[in-house]
Amino acid sequence: MSSSQHSSGLVHGASRLPAVQVDAYNAELRDDDGFLGDRANKRAFHAILDDWRDRVRRVGEDPFGDKPSAEIGRRRLVRALDEGDVECAGLILSAIEEFAQEFATVCRRLLRLKAWQDTQRIVIGGGFSGSRLGELAISRAAVLLKSDGRPIEIRLIRHDRDEAALIGALHMVPHWMFAGHDAAIGVDIGGTNMRAGVVRFAADGTVDLANAAVVRSERWRHADESPTREEAVERLTRMLRGLITFADRKGLRLAPFVGVGCPGVIQADGSIEKGGQNLPGNWESKRFNLPDRLREALPRIDGHDPMVLLHNDAVLQGLAEVPWMQDVQHWAVLTIGTGLGNACFSNVAADDDADR
Repeated sequence: MSSSQHSSGLVHGASRLPAVQVDAYNAELRDDDGFLGDRANKRAFHAILDDWRDRVRRVGEDPFGDKPSAEIGRRRLVRALDEGDVECAGLILSAIEEFAQEFATVCRRLLRLKAWQDTQRIVIGGGFSGSRLGELAISRAAVLLKSDGRPIEIRLIRHDRDEAALIGALHMVPHWMFAGHDAAIGVDIGGTNMRAGVVRFAADGTVDLANAAVVRSERWRHADESPTREEAVERLTRMLRGLITFADRKGLRLAPFVGVGCPGVIQADGSIEKGGQNLPGNWESKRFNLPDRLREALPRIDGHDPMVLLHNDAVLQGLAEVPWMQDVQHWAVLTIGTGLGNACFSNVAADDDADR
């Protein structure tokens, strides 16, 4: 950990953040068939749709042919749902209904956990939630939960699903640390993609994270290339160097801070205890520390070595919603992507946190 992090009291994977207490994250629920979350992620939806298509093939023709559901593409599925014949739409709706049932089951199990029991609102993020298919499945799950008599509000995340964690990364540190700057860099590392972006937060010299926006981003779909861990870190470093150059070229006063979201349980020293199995190579090795590697590889920003702070990727997606969660005390986030990320929060009163 850098000396600047020591002096500011900031640690990787912190439970106490400027605006919230992270009550829990990366909960792993199991049943007899394995991890419950594996039944309610993007892969699970494709598996459910494949299963329904197999049933149709036994007595008729599959409207999607032989192509696996994972390769069809969401746009084609949405078009078939909205514009296709009724039988094709019924096939997709059957998969949506089954997925919604599984998703509602996961929510019920999470809400039994001690850290989740007081949850008043769940925000849904992740790439799948940004599609019409995801919206319908989530809405149906919300109805199922309400039919249980649970006073839980379910909302879709406000930001673009590809950008939420980049914006949420800035909520890991007190706003005063961005004074005199216009933007900072956020990173979102997932099991399929790596994204990094320049997040602008200043307006007329005022730090305003509620209106923060990504002004430049880069995406690398590492799952298509099967890189080693070292190759992945090198590619991410090049992405970050390019963003630093972009900010300088555009005259943006970039803060010497890089906030990184990554799957798994993040330790205070920046190592990943568990949960990084979908990342390229072994990211859980005690000899591997991503924040240290990035800090050593990046140039100085605004005359300082950059502070690189790491937290769980679902936590960062949730943090992007902080400005709109002030009307509830306890809330949570679920991210539907390669896996099913989760985190729950309690708001920190402003007067309790004034000195942070």
